[in-house]
Amino acid sequence: MTLHIFNPEHDLVLASAKANFTAPHAGRQLRHDLAWLPSLWAQEGDTILVDDVGLSKSALAKRHWLKQKQVNFVCWKDLAQVSPDHITPWGWDAALRHRLLRGGLAEHLLPSSKQIDDIRQLSHRRTAMALLQRLKADLPATMGEQHECSTMEEVMAKAEGYEKVVLKAPWSSSGRGVRFSTFGDLTANAETNILGWLRNTLDRQGSVMVEPYYHKVRDFGMEFQCDEQGQVTFLGLSLFHTQNGAYTGNIIATENAKRRMMSHYLPDSLLEKAKEMICHHSSMLLGGKYQGPFGIDMMVCGNSSTLALHPCVEINLRRTMGHAALALAGMVNPQHDDDLQHVMRIDYEGNNYKLRLRKI
Repeated sequence: MTLHIFNPEHDLVLASAKANFTAPHAGRQLRHDLAWLPSLWAQEGDTILVDDVGLSKSALAKRHWLKQKQVNFVCWKDLAQVSPDHITPWGWDAALRHRLLRGGLAEHLLPSSKQIDDIRQLSHRRTAMALLQRLKADLPATMGEQHECSTMEEVMAKAEGYEKVVLKAPWSSSGRGVRFSTFGDLTANAETNILGWLRNTLDRQGSVMVEPYYHKVRDFGMEFQCDEQGQVTFLGLSLFHTQNGAYTGNIIATENAKRRMMSHYLPDSLLEKAKEMICHHSSMLLGGKYQGPFGIDMMVCGNSSTLALHPCVEINLRRTMGHAALALAGMVNPQHDDDLQHVMRIDYEGNNYKLRLRKI
């Protein structure tokens, strides 16, 4: 039996590097309201750790479009009564390990402190930078630059070469920790919010990632799984929407339909080659240090006459909403009808987060 955990505050924990981490209210609310989400990918007989068993059962029962499985729910206070063979969270971090130990789970079921630190270090944006460099060397019609800067002087030197610049904290999530600016704004005489953010990020996280601003035409991603031997397997495409850098929803469709959508922007042969190269290079980067699901965010950049692939905007070393969308696709479209498509969204309504599914 596998114990599943939805801990969406994972990226914030990585940024804090604290075992005793208290998520902000929004993170706690999201975890509380959607704790049942692992039922999408859980197997028959698995257990899901939740804040409120009754609420999770009720929320799952209301989703009539979900294939009903025989899964069990357990709350944190009863955790010591559970004896799982495996534990699969949204993402592994120091805070989750610490809380599970306090809850009574045996330490041999959990990653070691060294493994947790390896995951955190691999989750630094420099891993995406390293993968991007390798992918650009192998793939035609690709673009993208990422630079790690550890001082304000280095940030200014890199920003000077770009008309508009994107600044990213090494550990951040869903639009948090990302700032847009220009060299002129960064060198203005007046103290600005972005300069304060830069100094704080350099002080807390040790560096800042600097990238040119690209004209984005389409967000998308690819979802993968890395096994114990470091073998990486492609799971599917993720076509998603963002607003101000924050996730807003996924398209639920067959792989054929998603590739057909993407063919309006990029040749299928390029996507296929990108998939193969990511499997190859990420295996070398992650093998022996990370086991589990992960996603690569990408984008199509350019204009109506010239489009190019940015093959690695960031790596999410955790489960993603793209993985959730892949699991959901098989439930709502068991016949694999290429014309049957939905949009999956997470809405905040009535002081609660809700997973919505709408046919398109």
